Amino acid sequence: MATPGHDQARVERRRREHERQAVVFGVLIAFLAVCGIFALAVYSGAISSPFNRPFTTVGVSDQKTYPVPCLPAVKGQPDGALPIAYTDVKVRLLNASKESGLAGAHEIVLAERGFTILEKGNVSLLLEESEIRFGSKGTVQAYTLAAQFPTMRLVLDDREDRSIDLLIGADFDPPIDIEDVDVAADQPLQNAEDCVPIGEIEPAQQLMPASEDDATVKPAK
Repeated sequence: MATPGHDQARVERRRREHERQAVVFGVLIAFLAVCGIFALAVYSGAISSPFNRPFTTVGVSDQKTYPVPCLPAVKGQPDGALPIAYTDVKVRLLNASKESGLAGAHEIVLAERGFTILEKGNVSLLLEESEIRFGSKGTVQAYTLAAQFPTMRLVLDDREDRSIDLLIGADFDPPIDIEDVDVAADQPLQNAEDCVPIGEIEPAQQLMPASEDDATVKPAK
């Protein structure tokens, strides 16, 4: 038979257990409420999530931004530089992505339009967007080729001839339809927006094979 002292101790013990349970459940409910409010704020756009990171393409380096060169003044063309005849535009097609066959696909379209394809190859530099790289003597040629695409990066490098390189990136835009190309032999080309005079640009280094064993440019597959 339980004594009154034992009953009182049991009552006190249960009361303390109930108090601890009330505190634990109270903390959990408060925590869930805070999480719910935070999630609602993120969903509604009121705040940004600390885990919100942009997707990146594995293996593709951050693409460097270069100043875009302006067209040069051409003797005998006071209204602006006229486009170069397609047959006089000499292009290397370089695949700057992990997808095979891009250089060959571009060759079919550009060769049909009359561009002179010097060679095809791959570069170890991986790009997201396509680029045309050229020296100061090939600026008009580069603009003429760029007109074949909806968008195109123009990058001045330190080569000394008039050849140009088309580096085909992973997110390349294919050439636009020939009837939509805004190029006419008697109409001057238009400078790119926010272009910079060539003399004010530090040219990038031309991509060239380093050696047979360690080449920057490799034959296209």
